[in-house]
Amino acid sequence: MAFCRSLAGLLVLVLLLGGCSRPPAAGEPATPGVQADLDAADEPAEDIPPATAPHAAGALATTGLAAGLPAPLGADAQALRDGWGRPLEGGPDASDAAACHYLFTDPARAEGFGQAFMFEGGRFVRMDVDDPALAAPGGGRVGMDAAAVAALYPGRAEEQPHKYVEGARILRVTGDGEAVLVFATDAAGVVRSWRVGLPPQVDYVEGCG
Repeated sequence: MAFCRSLAGLLVLVLLLGGCSRPPAAGEPATPGVQADLDAADEPAEDIPPATAPHAAGALATTGLAAGLPAPLGADAQALRDGWGRPLEGGPDASDAAACHYLFTDPARAEGFGQAFMFEGGRFVRMDVDDPALAAPGGGRVGMDAAAVAALYPGRAEEQPHKYVEGARILRVTGDGEAVLVFATDAAGVVRSWRVGLPPQVDYVEGCG
């Protein structure tokens, strides 16, 4: 009963305050103080990142192992270019736009390729990285040894022998979603590249080869 009386009193107070600062009627100019209150009520409580900002679309649309990609896996090339926000080089063969191909961030690098995005069937399916400065989801990166990488993904990293390089290993990490993270080591067990994407393309050892 006391709760009901308190609630009733609160409602009366809200109504009284509302009467003191009612919105202007149609055609009636608002006083500066009232207009400021109305404008403030229309503003969101938190800043909302613009959807056109680089990486914003990918950051909002992906989670887990695919988090941080410039566009969601399965997006078309234009969505990835928009999300990346910087020039990309490469593209499909003119005779077969659906064939597997890459878009490269820096094809003129002295060593390696840095970062590249694979497309197949006209859709973004995989990102490849051989740049030590870029960390994979979960913290793995080029230059780490296989044991250190496996420790970052306890119970989730399946180790396999490399298809072509004797002594080299593949660490295949799965998560809650469809995306898979793959680390490739050399014969000494040091990670030389990693990739994240959708099966079966993420498991192509030869890339688009």
